Amino acid sequence: MRRILPTIVLAQFFCTSLWFAGNAIAPDIAAQLQLPTGFVATLTSAVQLGFITGTLTFAVLALADRFSPSRVFFVSALLAALCNLGLNLDGVGVGQLLAFRFLTGFFLAGIYPVGMKIASDYYQTGLGKSLGFLVGALVLGTAFPHLLRSLAAQLPWQYVTLATSGLAVLGGLALVLLVPDGPYRRAGQRVQLTAFLAGFRHPAFRAAAFGYFGHMWELYTFWAFVPALLVAYNAAHPTAKLPVSELAFGIIGAGGLACAGSGLLSQHLGARPVAAAALALSGLCCLASPLFLRSNSPALLLGFLFFWGLVVVADSPLFSTLVVQSAPEATRGTALTIVNCLGFALTIVSIQLTDFLGHFVEPQYLYLTLAVGPALGLLGLLRGQVKRI
Repeated sequence: MRRILPTIVLAQFFCTSLWFAGNAIAPDIAAQLQLPTGFVATLTSAVQLGFITGTLTFAVLALADRFSPSRVFFVSALLAALCNLGLNLDGVGVGQLLAFRFLTGFFLAGIYPVGMKIASDYYQTGLGKSLGFLVGALVLGTAFPHLLRSLAAQLPWQYVTLATSGLAVLGGLALVLLVPDGPYRRAGQRVQLTAFLAGFRHPAFRAAAFGYFGHMWELYTFWAFVPALLVAYNAAHPTAKLPVSELAFGIIGAGGLACAGSGLLSQHLGARPVAAAALALSGLCCLASPLFLRSNSPALLLGFLFFWGLVVVADSPLFSTLVVQSAPEATRGTALTIVNCLGFALTIVSIQLTDFLGHFVEPQYLYLTLAVGPALGLLGLLRGQVKRI
């Protein structure tokens, strides 16, 4: 049992490095294909749309409940790695790039929520702590391509996709070979096309889900625009010369520590109050962002962004814990998957809205609209009767 959680965490880190692999090399691709700088938002949305389609498919077919979750994870990791490598093909145009990112996102639906399902099949008590480490691995995996691009700055951008695909294959192999089906797994035996809706009949499940949705409105837009935010600051303050890739990795990756910390803290205070506090703090960061983005002090800006990077994702494993704990036992994997699906659907709206507003609003005021998510998420969470973990 000692190897189970470290293996799941490592596999999640390796496989989710595929998520922002396109973002890390988006400026290189844009320059090669003579695309506008705003192409990164479209590239990100393609992955998110693929993930939404994938999670909806996985949820309707109840794949993680009907089949071995470890095998579903493994097959998904292999297919996602292959699709990620498609970016390296000669003569790939914009349409093919977006298609490959869409398909990568589609198969990530068999990695992120299925990894949480596997953890919940092993850890009935202390689930918040376990998911804290697991979501922390997702955060580091999301940030990792930015570090790779920084380290391989003198090499062709294709090395980033080669490295992330290789890691994903290793992660899938590790999970399928070292993590058998958990002792608390209840396998579903047949497809029930409405099974993914069962959780929403329970007030506790709805409250956890709505809190998660508000969190998602902010999270991926913040992550997607961190490099753009740093580039805009460098343009406004030419002497700052902030290293964009390294700082993007640090700001996003710092959230991994926050996830592990919030998971541990939830063991003493409960998942619901810790999630609510993190959501409130990240909402305040949205509202305070113009003050810091207009600052002439790079140190003040970076201190703020690192703090925002911590609190923006600290609640993520706790909402997943609340969803798992309040979901019907026989459809737990499906419930997690559909909540992920709906949450990521909101990220597309948020990312595209922020990109659209960027043509009309000064950069320092652009992120005020992100506060809508935490505000509504808190309202949904606090009005519901969520079980205390």
